[in-house]
Amino acid sequence: MPKFIVADDHPLFRGALVQALRQHFADAEVIQAEDVDSLQKQVQTHSDADLLLLDLHMPGANGFSGLIFINGQYPQIPVMVVSANEQGSIIHQAIEYGAAGFLPKSSPPEMIGSAIEKVLKGEIWLPADLPPADALDNDDKAAIAEVVASFTPQQFRVANMLADGLLNKQIAYEMDVTEATVKAHLTAIFRKLGVHSRTQAVLAMNQLDISPPQINN
Repeated sequence: MPKFIVADDHPLFRGALVQALRQHFADAEVIQAEDVDSLQKQVQTHSDADLLLLDLHMPGANGFSGLIFINGQYPQIPVMVVSANEQGSIIHQAIEYGAAGFLPKSSPPEMIGSAIEKVLKGEIWLPADLPPADALDNDDKAAIAEVVASFTPQQFRVANMLADGLLNKQIAYEMDVTEATVKAHLTAIFRKLGVHSRTQAVLAMNQLDISPPQINN
């Protein structure tokens, strides 16, 4: 019986994806997560999952950071990105960061099933009309991705709240810890990133950010 984790903050799309999975894999177990915090709990509980279907724009993550962190902490779980952001550069970057495939949210249900079947067989699935990747210098991004993959769950939460512009006292409130604990996490984050200030850390994390998908009226 295959086990899937579906991580998306939009209940309607998450429900539609769960329905598509159950139609194609009748005996599947499907676990859901609506943000990065709940996703961390689910992957800890269900570390034997066969596939994680992950939206790039999840609350608690900064662009590709969620994908990178999950790949670093749970390398045994293949991650297929499911996103409305269908730019070729975004798709290629997701694969560079370890995604096992990229499924556009515009995909019809029958394509969802066949794409997931291929990923479960160990193949990388990409849209058929995907243009070639541009030749870009990604050395800095790769180095930052390696650091993010090494973060502890608490460091990951702090780093993303820092990137969102939260102050130490706000981070402490959100995490229900003392400001001293937050400062200790920041010290470790700065050391891992090789930076010396909040501004430098934010700039480093923002290299993993992506623009939200454009919605045409």
